[in-house]
Amino acid sequence: EDKVAGSGVTFFEGYLWDPPRAKDAIRKTAEIAHANGRRMSMTLSDPFCVDRYREEFLELMRSGTVDIVFANEDEMKSLYQTGDFETALAAMRADCNVAVVTRSEKGSIAMNGSETASVSAHEIDNLVDTTGAGDLYAAGFLFGYTRGRSLEDCARLGSLAAAIVIQQVGPRPQVSLRQAAIDAGLMKG
Repeated sequence: EDKVAGSGVTFFEGYLWDPPRAKDAIRKTAEIAHANGRRMSMTLSDPFCVDRYREEFLELMRSGTVDIVFANEDEMKSLYQTGDFETALAAMRADCNVAVVTRSEKGSIAMNGSETASVSAHEIDNLVDTTGAGDLYAAGFLFGYTRGRSLEDCARLGSLAAAIVIQQVGPRPQVSLRQAAIDAGLMKG
């Protein structure tokens, strides 16, 4: 409880929604976070996960149990059972306090009520392995979010972190994300 109460944002993967005890723990975590003025965040994880838990995920979003939702384009379309990007995007905006949609080489869109930040994908030299791209995007975004940065800055930090990890094998960055953000002008030294 102390860890959640002291964290700006607690993040969970939609994959963790499977076991009933995990659901209870996640709901309890959200209660603790909100009671302490903190935020709860989740990622939809993959379209198959969304298909299994569509109604429950929507309830988490619509009830405010989850404050920030990350999804890629396919997960978002699956959630709203549509092939139309704009229709799904409008629905996600209506259902979430903060919604972030990653679109691979098309960049990302972050929304907060009526505010929208569309950010281009960070340039890369060579795509090696996409393992961890979504997690690193969320980490970069949440780093900015917990420091009060704008939606656009948060999305740029997420894009940078994802770009770094997809240019290597494996999900753990082999370079300093802090230094990369400084070099990209997204942070001060």
